[in-house]
Amino acid sequence: MRENLVFLFDVDNTLLDNDRVSADLERHLEREVGHERQRRYWSIFQELRSELGYADYLGALQRYRSNYPRDPKLLTVSHFLVEYPFANRLFPNALDAVDHVKQFGRPVILSDGDVVFQPQKIWRSGLHDAFDGAVLIYIHKERELDDVEGRYPADHYVLVDDKIRILTAIKRAWGRRVTTVFPRQGHYALDEKILSSFPPADYTIDRIGELVNLDFQAVAEGGAMQSGAAD
Repeated sequence: MRENLVFLFDVDNTLLDNDRVSADLERHLEREVGHERQRRYWSIFQELRSELGYADYLGALQRYRSNYPRDPKLLTVSHFLVEYPFANRLFPNALDAVDHVKQFGRPVILSDGDVVFQPQKIWRSGLHDAFDGAVLIYIHKERELDDVEGRYPADHYVLVDDKIRILTAIKRAWGRRVTTVFPRQGHYALDEKILSSFPPADYTIDRIGELVNLDFQAVAEGGAMQSGAAD
């Protein structure tokens, strides 16, 4: 069924503080495998990210294992990742923001990631239930817009994402059919060098919780959005 309005939410550093998750993992690695091996893990992580185009924490751990196949501490690291309490890392009022937009249209998660850890994160954080199971995870989401449209057809989309590069790419593809909202959270959103390389989003907010100040009724009715306490 075609919707008037669909809201597409990123996860990492948009709804969930992934920088804190990474910092917690770094401390765990430091404690369990030592400083040098902790640094080696992150080096592998970055190499794999460059190859795949998304963060793959478990894949990096598998590759790390090939470097240190006899390290028994690997079991504690895998347990740490699988059992991590992601619900504790949702940004304040993130779920309120999701509930707020439900009065105007349908919220859908639009994320990048692997096929194990990213779904686990979304499930354990409570986001799967908050979005009523409407979850899309791709390798490069900005390249899969035809599939997004096929699964969640709408007259207009609102994209909420902490990466200005993604907002720009999808704005170029969809033009006036999408309204972009940029929550300035996380290291990508605060990197002035990155920000200076792209045009601004339609709306900028400092925190995801501020989304509740935006009135999307006009967009839902086919007009322009009325801004509240936004940019």
